[in-house]
Amino acid sequence: MTIVKNILAAIGLICVSGLFIFAVQADSTDADMNPSISPSDGNDYNVYALSVPKDLNFAGEVVPLDNPDIFERMDRELLVNTYWQSNGLLMFKRAEKYFPIIEPILKKNGVPEDFKYLAVIESGLTNAVSPAGARGVWQIMKTTGRENGLEINSNVDERYHLEMATEVACKYLKKAKAELGSWTLAAAAYNAGNAGVSRRLKEQNVSDYYDLLLGEETGRYVFRIVALKEILNHPDTYGFNFAPKDLYKAIPTYKVEVDTVVTDFTKFAEKFGINYKILKIHNPWLREPKLNNASRKKYYIAIPEKGYYN
Repeated sequence: MTIVKNILAAIGLICVSGLFIFAVQADSTDADMNPSISPSDGNDYNVYALSVPKDLNFAGEVVPLDNPDIFERMDRELLVNTYWQSNGLLMFKRAEKYFPIIEPILKKNGVPEDFKYLAVIESGLTNAVSPAGARGVWQIMKTTGRENGLEINSNVDERYHLEMATEVACKYLKKAKAELGSWTLAAAAYNAGNAGVSRRLKEQNVSDYYDLLLGEETGRYVFRIVALKEILNHPDTYGFNFAPKDLYKAIPTYKVEVDTVVTDFTKFAEKFGINYKILKIHNPWLREPKLNNASRKKYYIAIPEKGYYN
């Protein structure tokens, strides 16, 4: 009986295996025959090599992709930023909200629009805080902010004021361009400092960012900016699928002038039909639930228009 049972078990196993193989083959055939299964509808989870565009530039300054080192470094940043899909999609969403604020300030100051992508790689368009103490969308250090007229203390920190911080970034970048000679080097200097980049240029007897041997962060910096510029301008090419309704929108606001002490921002907010959290969302530069303002300085507090939060 044992021998018979073993023979029957073996036959059963062979039959089950045959059915499994047939099922796998059927699935494969269905996939091959079904034109709806393709990368374009999200069912393709393969990773593909990317074609690096031949005409990449930053602020009109050409990326020399005929240099094999430059090509590989550019390819790296395109791959990393394309296949970090969740972060990439967030950049599309936030760009729709914040670029319309940043772009006219860059234009007014004569700074190329490509520098809006510098803000993307600096902070992901959030009010980030770096380990070194840089803050806000433009990641401005305390000393740089104060040197350029920002108020920075425990009560008010204007590095978190997007419009004012963008103005400071423009001043810094224009000065760097004047000293270093190109917008590409100015971008690198935003990361490493004017003095640091200038010193490296002299030490290595070169005049171009792409000829410099730099540390990891600054060495990748401009390539990351160019990669984000390329991806954000060509979402379909890099596999990002969304509709306009999926993107974040800026809430319209109006400004309220304040030139006195505000002892309680909760009560202040309630006068305008909002709560303290909403007030802070639109005015992250207000760092405490009160405004000291002993100097009677004029501040302009953003209040969202009615109907967006209730």
